[in-house]
Amino acid sequence: MTDPLASLLSLEGVGSAFAATRDGIDVVLRDRGLRRTTPEQTAEALLRGAHASAVLAGSEADLADVRNGSGDATAQDAVRVSTELLGLASSWASAPTQALARIDVLAGGPGRPDSATAAGRLQQLAATVAATSAPALLVAAVVHAEVLTTHAFGARSGLVARAAERLVLVQRGIDPASVLVPEAAHLALRREYESNLSAYAGGRPAGVHAWMLYAAEAYARAAEESPLISR
Repeated sequence: MTDPLASLLSLEGVGSAFAATRDGIDVVLRDRGLRRTTPEQTAEALLRGAHASAVLAGSEADLADVRNGSGDATAQDAVRVSTELLGLASSWASAPTQALARIDVLAGGPGRPDSATAAGRLQQLAATVAATSAPALLVAAVVHAEVLTTHAFGARSGLVARAAERLVLVQRGIDPASVLVPEAAHLALRREYESNLSAYAGGRPAGVHAWMLYAAEAYARAAEESPLISR
């Protein structure tokens, strides 16, 4: 049976880009186990991620606001998502659509896609995630783009998509302690992030290819944004 994401991995430069990014992440994480991480570092990474995701969703809160809980409603939604997100890793592994629904509830939504069409797309995505053996970074990129560009959860779609992306990185073993900050990477690369998402949404092969190459760059930046890196 053909892997449903094999065609993406075969796109020019995609496999090598994700492999190089994975090597860079492993250097930051010290080949997993040589570097000890703490709950405080995980909490900091999640907080930074919540702030960045909120800003990408339209929040005007700064990081200090998010730290002291005085941010606007979008920031508070993002923090609520981040607080419970890691507890959904096992749910994501067995029932991705249920995990997405729970993230939507945490983001202030009703816990269901906004349309039957969107629900169908998410079911298809869940089947793809279950069937693929593609590299985890590629899976994370696909999950992010599919959830966001289908607008499955209305205005909350960005928050849900970026949280789901982080869940993939955790559940598939790239970042089990969740100390990378992909949301901050997307914010730092906001122009490229938004333009490549638009290209992906267009459905043309060139747009999908561009998103994959962008995602490899963003995940490398996510390692640089980690609390593990001294600043």
